[in-house]
Amino acid sequence: MNIRRRRLSVAAVAALLVAGAFAKAFQRGPDAATRVARPASPIYGVTIPERYREWQLVGVSYQTAFDEFRGILGNPIAIKAYRNGALPFPDGAVLVKLAWKRTPLDESPGAFVSGAATTVQIMVKDAARYPDSGGWGFGRFVDGQPVGEGQHQTCFACHQAKVKAHDFVFTRYAQ
Repeated sequence: MNIRRRRLSVAAVAALLVAGAFAKAFQRGPDAATRVARPASPIYGVTIPERYREWQLVGVSYQTAFDEFRGILGNPIAIKAYRNGALPFPDGAVLVKLAWKRTPLDESPGAFVSGAATTVQIMVKDAARYPDSGGWGFGRFVDGQPVGEGQHQTCFACHQAKVKAHDFVFTRYAQ
């Protein structure tokens, strides 16, 4: 009887250890070997960062030409650079711009809220990988899919023409 109890106890402990290992692996997410490749932008190979919605707000903007509200988020490296006034941005800085059509708020005439999502746009600072575009890689996505190469060819040219002195970044830090 004691041997049988010991075997059951050892089996129970082993089952708990295996369950704990699975729980930890589940919390971390799938390992690199089992992850599904995310769609990447043409030219730059930029993907939508995981968990970017948990990043801090850099600022907001409104684009009249597109009638869009935009919220810009930064990863911790970008936020630190903004707070320290560090230009150029260091490698590893990532900015994500979310854009929505503006929609009138029926309950409050003259007020607007975000409506339909239009794009997610990404900037990744990696001077070695993107030497021909000021050290920045660009990605523009609609419904989670990258737009065509033609649109990506215009990214750096626009940033270079308008905000070269600010390390090619339009958004200023909202304090």
